[in-house]
Amino acid sequence: MQTSGSKPCSCPSLKLREVASMYFTMIAVFLVILVVALQGSAPRGSDFPYKVPLDPQGLLELSWNVSYPEQAVNFQLLIRDLQFGLLFGMSDRGEFENADLAVLWSDGHNSYFGDAWSDAKGQLHMDSQQDYQLLGARRAPEGLYLLFRRPFSTCDPKDYLIEDGTVHLIYGILEKPVHSLQAINISAIHGGLQRVQLLKPNITIPELPRDMKTMEITAPNVVIPSQETTYWCYMAELPEDFPKHHIIMYEPVITVGNEALVHHMEVFQCAAEFDSFPHYNGPCDSKMKPDRLNYCRHVLAAWAMGAQAFYYPEEAGLAFGGPGSSRYLRLEIHYHNPLVFKGRRDSSGIRLYYTATLRRHDAGIMELGLVYTPVMAIPPGEDSFILTGYCTDKCTQLALPAAGIRIFASQLHTHLAGRKVVTVLSRDGKERQVVNSDGHYSPHFQEIRMLKEVVAVFPGDELITTCTYNTEDRSRATVGGFGILEEMCVNYVHYYPQTQLELCKSAVDPGYLHRYFNLVNRFNDEEVCMCPQVSVPQQFFSIPWNTFNRDVLKSLYGFAPISMHCNKSSAIRFPGEWEKQPLPTITERLREPVPHCPPAPGPQPAAPVPLNLGKLRRD
Repeated sequence: MQTSGSKPCSCPSLKLREVASMYFTMIAVFLVILVVALQGSAPRGSDFPYKVPLDPQGLLELSWNVSYPEQAVNFQLLIRDLQFGLLFGMSDRGEFENADLAVLWSDGHNSYFGDAWSDAKGQLHMDSQQDYQLLGARRAPEGLYLLFRRPFSTCDPKDYLIEDGTVHLIYGILEKPVHSLQAINISAIHGGLQRVQLLKPNITIPELPRDMKTMEITAPNVVIPSQETTYWCYMAELPEDFPKHHIIMYEPVITVGNEALVHHMEVFQCAAEFDSFPHYNGPCDSKMKPDRLNYCRHVLAAWAMGAQAFYYPEEAGLAFGGPGSSRYLRLEIHYHNPLVFKGRRDSSGIRLYYTATLRRHDAGIMELGLVYTPVMAIPPGEDSFILTGYCTDKCTQLALPAAGIRIFASQLHTHLAGRKVVTVLSRDGKERQVVNSDGHYSPHFQEIRMLKEVVAVFPGDELITTCTYNTEDRSRATVGGFGILEEMCVNYVHYYPQTQLELCKSAVDPGYLHRYFNLVNRFNDEEVCMCPQVSVPQQFFSIPWNTFNRDVLKSLYGFAPISMHCNKSSAIRFPGEWEKQPLPTITERLREPVPHCPPAPGPQPAAPVPLNLGKLRRD
């Protein structure tokens, strides 16, 4: 399914496609039948550098590479236990309805591969344009390797537009023979979803120093709880008198056999204001977890399933150790155990690569977006409510060096209602560049992502972060805050050289919000106490959310002045007047990117490709 924001594009004429497609289809079918009949070794892993298990048992393993010159993704799918076929594809948020699918199916004797789509009721249809191109299939001792490719974008309105950011992959296993594509019943198949970033940046790996050392922050011998979701916390500490070093790289350490259970991990450094932190190794939501661990929030490393090693630019490293730096670290692991395995032991974590030979610059982490405050709220029942946080020109003018800073990585963050996040750089009232964007953002898949190109930010620039939320399943307002059912809108940008500016965020002016509550109460002829003891969340919760109250709140957030938080690492604002600041004026917006359609010969005719896989088994 083509995502929002895409535009129609010029395609080759239908007649040209038909003629070219017939010729290339005959060649492709011959080659496929020839290839799949061969019993061979597995393709080289180096050809597909990115890898992720699709299902919790690890029976389906997806590998891929990205060809930016050809604007296509090449997939390799390892099926360890082939039954009667499978579905693989993409959809907006992991649904099997309105999905773009590649389907392998068998009647027990004959096998077929085709590009399909599902409608709003989940019924499968053969796509009139076959944009999933089968490259081959090969049996190996470990299973069947299926190779195919897909352009980033096509001219097909039924196809998913592959963009930067999160992609929700879906899979389904066919456990019984089927005689046609239309006979597949999506509701009856065993399936699931996996989130990945398909379009990895093509970054040159910097040379690593000879004196580089490693440190593994791992939770020792954890018995993974027999429940679907667990956040596990483990406290570690650096050696005493550990001098300042630079982290220059990190990578995951995953216990063999648990690749499908370890969903994501983060290493946090604790606040230096405390001399010590208690040891802890247990669930993060346990009542036994010491409260002081909540002061371990400074991100040192973050990994999510499908991500590779993270490299710092050769000019910079992330400082840890030395004066003013806490010795205490908190590892947080998210275990995703939907099959509720029992007794599985794990010692996963993150391996830090560091050096005592300090690089030219310390890297810094800056928070952009909205302040954690209930004055920013989302009404219930909204499918796409937008909130925006600002890092204004006044703050960057005061806090950034004349030569500016360079943003090289970014981690977007919201809580459960977040659906889209984007940060845009604006200069002189004109939007210049997207810093980071995720149109299919999921709060269940957060990682630090290296940017395709470094973003230069200079004094006087503005960084504007916009979040889109969905609250259709909620009956009362969702306010900003730290709770999981409250909301955030944050972009943690990684940059160099480090400055004193650690937080550049905004919120609506409280006085204007107070006027909104007064207006709403008068309009609805209600006597609601506006006394100080009535909190902002309570006032939001008491609002009857009719069309007028919703529209006025949207309008308020679009014009009311803001309270700016232009903060140093000590949480103290830079000198200046930061209340009742005007919203930045944007006179020129960035143009929406126009999808690139594949050149001739274009898609193949709407017919499945036969495969010679032999007779498939019955359970």
